[in-house]
Amino acid sequence: MTDNQGWQPPAASVPGAGPTPWAAPASPPPGAQQAPAWQQQPQAAGWTPPPKPGLIPLHPLSFGTIIGSSFRVMRRNPGPTFGMAVLLYGIVTIVYVGVLGLLFAGLFSRLSTASFDDTNDIASGGVGLIALSTLVPTSLALIATAILQGIISLEVSRATLGEKLKVRGLWRLAKGRIGVLVRWALLLTGALVIWVLVSSLTLGLFVGLSASQSTGADAAGAIIGVILLTLLIGLVFGALGAWLGIKTSLVPSIVMMERLGLFASIRRSWQLTSGSFWRTLGVQLLIGVIIYAATYIVSIPITVIGSIVAVIINPNSDEAALLWTFGAMYLVVGIVTVVVGAIGLVMQSASLALVYVDIRMRKEGLDLELLRYVEAKQSGAVGVDNPYLRLQNTAAPAAPESGSPWA
Repeated sequence: MTDNQGWQPPAASVPGAGPTPWAAPASPPPGAQQAPAWQQQPQAAGWTPPPKPGLIPLHPLSFGTIIGSSFRVMRRNPGPTFGMAVLLYGIVTIVYVGVLGLLFAGLFSRLSTASFDDTNDIASGGVGLIALSTLVPTSLALIATAILQGIISLEVSRATLGEKLKVRGLWRLAKGRIGVLVRWALLLTGALVIWVLVSSLTLGLFVGLSASQSTGADAAGAIIGVILLTLLIGLVFGALGAWLGIKTSLVPSIVMMERLGLFASIRRSWQLTSGSFWRTLGVQLLIGVIIYAATYIVSIPITVIGSIVAVIINPNSDEAALLWTFGAMYLVVGIVTVVVGAIGLVMQSASLALVYVDIRMRKEGLDLELLRYVEAKQSGAVGVDNPYLRLQNTAAPAAPESGSPWA
């Protein structure tokens, strides 16, 4: 057999030689149980496990997923979400009650010492002053809401990646962005003031013209006209406000996640919500109805029980005792309202952040960027770019900011 002269056995059969890639797998030791064939999965070199599940699946979201995940945000990380919401909402409530309480106390004190001829003038001036004073707590409420929505957006952005940060970590991420959110809230306050002034002037002008031209039997028609005009103005401005509100509802999320300026964030929100208006509106309406129903269901029993307790404790209807009892009851109702309102703010803010993420997944393939980020972090990579930063028509990815936790 001259053809086989010079043949050598494979390296695996030579004593002392190392294994070859095609060598048969080693047999299990005696007595060991071998896993079934369907459980044996070979691992290729450099293989990494799939991304850990975070707040949401990393693909475009369904309507139900957005609603359900909005509830999970607070349960997943209650300290930075619910705690901060209670703090901000509580401060706004205290300021609102304090401002109105001082004004009402001053107005009643002034009326008690005024003459009969001055009563109408003082009452009219007091009503106008109270209406103007509500701008202070309203502006504060808008600022608190914008800040909370921004912080919740950051929490959602990290939760989608399976990460969880404390309050200090979220505030570190928000560094340099709070001022933009405050300016956004002040812009909303200015728009609200303009809306109130325009609607009031329009209604006042019509009332004045109707009163000057209507006498006797025409007065009833003028009153009906004023009522119809009031409803029409309310519907027009309400629809316009809802449309503008939805079109710009993603501004805080964009300010925080993409770190854009105020007007660039407004333009960006306008672009992203194009084609997703009704979806965004539906999410906000549904969560708003849920929160309103929860507040109503919780507060009504407390009010009824408090009224019954007041009658039982004070059967003689002593005025001082009644005041103390009803004061305590409304204090409890106020605390419950603050708690439920804080929960509602968290869920509404989280839902807007999730809508933002979903829109970007559908329009820009953000889910692929998030998957790449999670896989890179799990493989031990450092200095991974922020996946939420949008590329501004450049070939190279945006560099993380100096001192940023994304770096």
